Amino acid sequence: MGTWGSGNFENDTSADHLSEVIDRLVGEVADAMAGDPVELEPDEYRGNTVPCDLELLYVLTRAGYGARRLPAPEVIEGWKDHFIAVWERTIDGLGPSEGFKERRRAVLVRTFDQLAGVAGEAATRD
Repeated sequence: MGTWGSGNFENDTSADHLSEVIDRLVGEVADAMAGDPVELEPDEYRGNTVPCDLELLYVLTRAGYGARRLPAPEVIEGWKDHFIAVWERTIDGLGPSEGFKERRRAVLVRTFDQLAGVAGEAATRD
């Protein structure tokens, strides 16, 4: 097809690049979920980057890019259950300030839920 518009993602090369970025984000989350749960603790690298990756995927899909490349909503729900279980098991040991635990948990749950929502929307369009 080559180029079909003037937008940043309206040519084959850019569309391929975007697909690779989305696949990398999904892969990093999947690897983290399949790895050592210690890496998902709130004071660990993946405990912080997984929500970032999910948010980036959500932003991209809401902008109209890559929704069909997301895992099924059930997979994302499983990720949420696993991640939140690790988070709940370890957050108190870090001595969070008053109210932080509740606020942060709400953000984490929303992050997983919003991505599962757009994945579900994409699945119903197929």
